[in-house]
Amino acid sequence: MSILSERPAPATLPVTALGPHFGAEIHGVDLARLDDAEVLALREALVAYKVLFVRGQHGLDDAAQIEFGRRLGEVTVGHPVHDSGDVAPEVYALDSQDNGFADVWHTDVTFVRRPPAISVLRAVVLPPHGGDTNWADSQLAYESLSPGLRAYVDTLTAVHDGSREFGYYLAQRRQGRGNVWEGEVFTALTPVEHPVVRVHPESGRKGLFVNPGFTSHVVGVSEYESRGLLDILYAHLTKPEHVVRHRWRPGDVALWDNRSTAHYANRDYGDQHRVMHRITLRGDAPVGPATGPA
Repeated sequence: MSILSERPAPATLPVTALGPHFGAEIHGVDLARLDDAEVLALREALVAYKVLFVRGQHGLDDAAQIEFGRRLGEVTVGHPVHDSGDVAPEVYALDSQDNGFADVWHTDVTFVRRPPAISVLRAVVLPPHGGDTNWADSQLAYESLSPGLRAYVDTLTAVHDGSREFGYYLAQRRQGRGNVWEGEVFTALTPVEHPVVRVHPESGRKGLFVNPGFTSHVVGVSEYESRGLLDILYAHLTKPEHVVRHRWRPGDVALWDNRSTAHYANRDYGDQHRVMHRITLRGDAPVGPATGPA
């Protein structure tokens, strides 16, 4: 159970902002040994900065990563569809030797009704060069749109479809039987609808909630208009001033708010080996401006 409901006294963490708007490093902490107040402060910093980097976590293994996640929230299974092999069910292993790439801008698992709220990624095997990961701030991107376009996208809904990325995998490699996700065996990648603009359930800020990895189209417009609109939003979302880039080192852990970011892993390391272990925390159904907080 998350400690957040207990509301311990506030703590101060050694935070260094990486830019004027989002991204930060947390220095000199051991994620496996945080007290309750520090966990709460980390959770609050994550909402504010959206992506946090913690170096030097060499003692963190899968079990400790999962336990840390349980102190932040409710840990899900690693993925609705993917079988990561001989690891704990909560771990999603991205192994470059098993097609474990993430070289398309995406927000994690938006093709389900309740996409994860938070992701925690740990470097396990790193190539000697390359393999950086980039995060885009979807709230900053929304806020820097023109007022007219903001007003228009506030009204829109989009379809998210996991079949393009995982349809063949589920049908062929898993024979139509995925993992237990939210209490049910995942057997079909049924498209879902989410608002194009999501109201963050904690901060109340609006952010773009579409991504090239899983968003197929905007509802209620022509295919041509949908593609043009999404291309505009994707290009705007990933402008350099909306992006922070992390160069991985052994022992690094990254945490991000999956409700307010998209990310992209550079596939620039040839046949060198790269392995990352990710866990995710249960989220809620995205809410748009029409029904979300003001």
